[in-house]
Amino acid sequence: MVRWILLLLASGLLLLGGLNVFPVPTWAAWELGILAGEFGHLLAPVAILIAAVAGWQCGAERWRKDDTAMTPPPPRERRGSRWWIAFTTLIVAAVAAAFLFKPALQAKGLGRAVAEQMATRFGAATSDEAVFSFAALAGRNPSPVPVETLLAPGELPLDFYRPIEAPAARAVPCVIVVHGGGWDSGDRKQLPMFNHWLARRGYAVAAISYRLAPQHRWPAQREDVLAAIAFLKSRSRDLGIDSGRFVLLGRSAGGQIAQVVAYTARDSAIRGLIAFYAPGDLYFGYVNTHENDMLRSPSLMRQYLGGSPETARAAYDSASAQHQVSREAPPTLLLHGEIDPIVWHRHSVRLDARLGELGVPRAFVSLPWATHVFDYNLHGPGGQLTMFAVERFLKAVTK
Repeated sequence: MVRWILLLLASGLLLLGGLNVFPVPTWAAWELGILAGEFGHLLAPVAILIAAVAGWQCGAERWRKDDTAMTPPPPRERRGSRWWIAFTTLIVAAVAAAFLFKPALQAKGLGRAVAEQMATRFGAATSDEAVFSFAALAGRNPSPVPVETLLAPGELPLDFYRPIEAPAARAVPCVIVVHGGGWDSGDRKQLPMFNHWLARRGYAVAAISYRLAPQHRWPAQREDVLAAIAFLKSRSRDLGIDSGRFVLLGRSAGGQIAQVVAYTARDSAIRGLIAFYAPGDLYFGYVNTHENDMLRSPSLMRQYLGGSPETARAAYDSASAQHQVSREAPPTLLLHGEIDPIVWHRHSVRLDARLGELGVPRAFVSLPWATHVFDYNLHGPGGQLTMFAVERFLKAVTK
């Protein structure tokens, strides 16, 4: 019985670790990808322990002399069958451990490339800086900073994180965070630890709200972000922020909104754009998905944009950064997981290539193991590379 339990546990860990290699299937919860990718290193020791126990069982069964047995054991208890169960468990657990620890190993190897890219594109890092460390996997989240809720135009609430370590009597840059949620859900409370971390690094953070579909269609969301920027400028003296140094940061659906606002506002106060796993071309996204994907994406886009590309093509074009970006676009940092099952990695690949064609300063952090919301764990493999790239980018574009 114990051998079968160990085999089942090893098999479960193998299936979970496999999500660091293959996208989460449409019938499963996509959050499992976060568990595997950003917390898998915590489960890898369990798989190693199971492998060690199975190895011991395998050796014991292989070499044990059954001198005391006067009669053969029942078929299910024969030594040969027990040996094969232990051997199978050993192999399964070993592979599971490798898969679960894969993101940490890849992050270690990818760190130097990320540092070199940031140094080349923005002069904000050197290749010998520590980007990822195994010790930091056990790091603690930053202490929360006070959060003040304000009402922006349209009675839309805004959470303002005032920086703790900001220089006295000096206006600081402000990062405007646009939440995700498929355009019809989500709110400004998403991933607050990242906002607290930014505030601890000396940046003001404004986590804003916007009107949601289907009650409010595009471009209402763009108008809400522009209104929030104008509101923050009007309150800049009270809030201690520099009205000429804003950076837009958006995740998923919020990344799409942030991209288009940054590329079309023609506002010199928008010093940079950070987009996490964002759909950069909604027409491309519509024609390359299907009605029964993980989020029912075509339905989300129709209710957001007022129809399909055949009936609302102008909305698809105006909501797509791929079609709105120009040579005057602000510096851009893109971050995306290569096995993201919700927003195809190709969105960021294509936008990065377009930015390169136009000569826009940009960097692209592409994570081979990562799924959607890989920045959930600040100290996980994706979280560490994210913090490094974001901090270097902010220093470069807001100095």
